[in-house]
Amino acid sequence: MSNKTVYKMRVSLGKDLYRDIEIRGSHDLYQFAEIITRSFDFDFDHAFGFSDDLRGFYRGKEMYELFNDMEDVEPSGSGMGVEGTRIANVYKPKKKMLFLFDYGDDWMFMTECLGTRDAVPKEKLPRLVESKGQAPEQYPRYDEDEDETEPCNDN
Repeated sequence: MSNKTVYKMRVSLGKDLYRDIEIRGSHDLYQFAEIITRSFDFDFDHAFGFSDDLRGFYRGKEMYELFNDMEDVEPSGSGMGVEGTRIANVYKPKKKMLFLFDYGDDWMFMTECLGTRDAVPKEKLPRLVESKGQAPEQYPRYDEDEDETEPCNDN
């Protein structure tokens, strides 16, 4: 499966909060991560990875991380990079992987290949094909008043 195969992927943050994305098998995991974040209105501004550990990410036997592609970062030793790792080499129908975005805030997205189909000539991919639920704020604003204390008046 390659450039002529389109993968329909469901990316979810919960049962009623998901995005369905179509992407070519020849696209890589970096491109997949970019459309995932954009489909949830997130900035694509943090490191990320994919893991077959669906419960916690870090114990995966199959892992792909951006860190393994960076020259100025020592590889984590936990797998392969995301740049150049093609969708067709990772996913098959019904396969799930956890996508961790932002190792500080730990946004955990479940990804699942819903199926494949033949590509149509000149179709623009990747693309968002279905959206359900309101995306959360990537950087929620906390009420500043909760942390403030009353000024001390010693007059």
